[in-house]
Amino acid sequence: MSPLIRTLLIAALLTFAGAASAYTLEEFRFDSPAQEAQFRDLISKLRCLVCQNESLAGSQAELAQDLRNEVYRMLRAGQSEDEILDFLVARYGDFVLYDPPLKPSTYVLWFGPFVIIGIAAFFMLRAVLRRKPSTEADISDAERERLRALLDSDSSPDGNGPSSATSQATTQATTKQST
Repeated sequence: MSPLIRTLLIAALLTFAGAASAYTLEEFRFDSPAQEAQFRDLISKLRCLVCQNESLAGSQAELAQDLRNEVYRMLRAGQSEDEILDFLVARYGDFVLYDPPLKPSTYVLWFGPFVIIGIAAFFMLRAVLRRKPSTEADISDAERERLRALLDSDSSPDGNGPSSATSQATTQATTKQST
């Protein structure tokens, strides 16, 4: 491998290694294990506003890193969990919470999925009930007797199966049944 390629690979590895370590929780230092546990619990209750389906604890987005730094700074300044949550809700709205409170402004978050499922069930049930009955009719008793007589009386010349007349009658009955 040429020295230029080796140098470029090492530079790329160092660049990506630096970016990966910037998003770990190990960079935060705490006075006690209880304070660290409180921090981890708090950031797991908060939603990443970029990813929207990850907590601050698991998100790799830059905004999540900024919010983790803000929570860390507030926690180190001695603010309580409720004060931190109130600040973030005032700034970003209830959406920042993984478990938003039940109030008129969050009804869509709480009841929206059930309304959508109900609407889908209504239209599915309506489609099933409106489906037209099958137009295929069974063969009549007279046709059934005719087929049975043909199958019982006719056999091929070698005795190994139905004759061509029986096959034609069966084909005609099947064609008539499907029309």
